[in-house]
Amino acid sequence: MADLHVELVAADRNVWSGEAHLVVARTKSGDIGIMANHEPLLGVLQSGPVTIRTSEGGTVVAAVHGGFISFADNKLSILAEIAELAEEIDVDRAERALQRAKAESDENGERRAEVRLAAAAGAH
Repeated sequence: MADLHVELVAADRNVWSGEAHLVVARTKSGDIGIMANHEPLLGVLQSGPVTIRTSEGGTVVAAVHGGFISFADNKLSILAEIAELAEEIDVDRAERALQRAKAESDENGERRAEVRLAAAAGAH
């Protein structure tokens, strides 16, 4: 199976890079799966989990908030405003943030917390 090179970058750091068979991300147009030799694309990311099926057979899951996704010549770039790997997420803290956002009717905060919790759950 052919592979693609993936770079997941947040505004403040390089989050993950490596070879993958498949990447699934949420765009403004809906969920999209990218494999090697996909048509070139440029899209706006929606907050949501990004799932990377690595060439070694593992899975990397990240919570991504905003940004862009770009694919050409078997190179996928995910340029996010905020991104964190599932194993970096403090689930208790994310649950507290969700409750606080609900209490304050903060829809954006609620969505960020839900995405973090979904990414953490998707890694297990």
